Amino acid sequence: MLSPVLDDDGTPFWEHAAQGELRVQGCADCGELRFPPRPCCPHCHSFASAWRRMTGRGRIWSYVVPHPPLLPAYAELPGYNVIVVELADAPRIRLVGNLVSGADAALNSVAPDRIRIGARVQAVFTAVNGVTVPRWVLERA
Repeated sequence: MLSPVLDDDGTPFWEHAAQGELRVQGCADCGELRFPPRPCCPHCHSFASAWRRMTGRGRIWSYVVPHPPLLPAYAELPGYNVIVVELADAPRIRLVGNLVSGADAALNSVAPDRIRIGARVQAVFTAVNGVTVPRWVLERA
């Protein structure tokens, strides 16, 4: 499996994920949220930032089920998905991840025909190659 690349701007995201928290970088001056993390606010050009805790809820904005698997590390996981999640508490923020049946479930644990644009999801966290990553499960009605 692929591992996230840690850099100075994004390291706090991964540190919070390791604690089971989904946080997004925001400008400490104008308040605008931004993702991916970067040193300067694209709105007011401030270098001051703060990490804001999100609820972890969102909705599927888009998705793809690659056929055939495009990377060798995923060859044994046919039917895996990649989803784009629009956060409920920050609709302009979209995160890429996988829809799974549970935090430690396989990437292909949700049948592709169960994935729907607009479906509500909740973040869960699991360790992948020593880094805790957010994944997504369908919200229970």
